Amino acid sequence: MADLKAIADQLVSLTVKEVNELADILKEEHGIEPAAAAVAVAAGPAGGGGGEAAAEKTEFDVVLNSAGASKLKVVKEVKGLLGVGLKDAKEMVDGAPTTLKEAIAKDEAEKIKAALEAVGAEVELK
Repeated sequence: MADLKAIADQLVSLTVKEVNELADILKEEHGIEPAAAAVAVAAGPAGGGGGEAAAEKTEFDVVLNSAGASKLKVVKEVKGLLGVGLKDAKEMVDGAPTTLKEAIAKDEAEKIKAALEAVGAEVELK
């Protein structure tokens, strides 16, 4: 049987980057969705000197600042990325600056930002 205390000590000492990598491995290789547990482990050492864990954000908002020159392409991309109707996507783009998604993981936020910037939109993560 594994030494559970040693495993617990290793988990608590992980950096935020290592926790994210562990979460990816658990999800991709084992089909386990490590949600709140990974965040709790990452936040654990913050009070005891793990300053980098406290400083790194884990949730981001995707803000569309401008549709740029290709408004129609941006509307179509917003529709596809967010799974909303054409009318709702158009209203979001017309209402720029507007928050498209709130409190999402960094990877998902960066994917949305990259996809929108590829069609000419001006996007920022907050």
